[in-house]
Amino acid sequence: MSTVIAIDGPSGVGKGTVARAVANALGCRYVDTGAMYRAVALKAGQEGRSLNDEVAVADVATRAVFALGAARIMIDGHDATHAIRTPDVDVAAARVARMPTVRAVLVQQQREYAGEGTVVMEGRDIGTVVFPEAAVKIYLDASPEERASRRAKDPAHRLSKTAELAEVASALEARDHLDRTRQASPLTMAADATLIDTTGVPIDEVVRQVMEVVREKLGQTQL
Repeated sequence: MSTVIAIDGPSGVGKGTVARAVANALGCRYVDTGAMYRAVALKAGQEGRSLNDEVAVADVATRAVFALGAARIMIDGHDATHAIRTPDVDVAAARVARMPTVRAVLVQQQREYAGEGTVVMEGRDIGTVVFPEAAVKIYLDASPEERASRRAKDPAHRLSKTAELAEVASALEARDHLDRTRQASPLTMAADATLIDTTGVPIDEVVRQVMEVVREKLGQTQL
């Protein structure tokens, strides 16, 4: 049986950096579930599947074989680590994530992927849908301005080298709208999650706050 530490939240709040650091501190596995949606979107595009065809995209998700590491994302034996971190894949992944059939397939895989032992799982619906009984639930958030500023500085997600901050903010707002209004597993904070606002807070301090919650919830004997 696995002990799941769920870290949810919208784009640009530092989920990935924080989740990896927490997993490293605990010496346990880290799973980026958002990478699975990105990888499926990338694979569907490579296979010429229309993102308007939910059945076709769900077929890609069903056949996909993932290898999710802290530093590398593999799908069907191919390294997709860098290919999935682009603005185009951001948009495609948001569309894929709205497909109930695809979500059902990937949620089941995520539950199986948790396996045994402790796992830090990052996403948008881990504490609400994938593992509603997770031992620890963290919801990271930040002001829209802070999130846009972080994304504008991230080469992997920057719309272009000349993109204005307002353009990045607009793209984030659109992604938030898609995530929060989708029919299947909308982005929302679990009622029993601990909210941590990362606005203006250094990553090391955010990690410290998360670890404090983890120790409180699990106790030293489970760490």
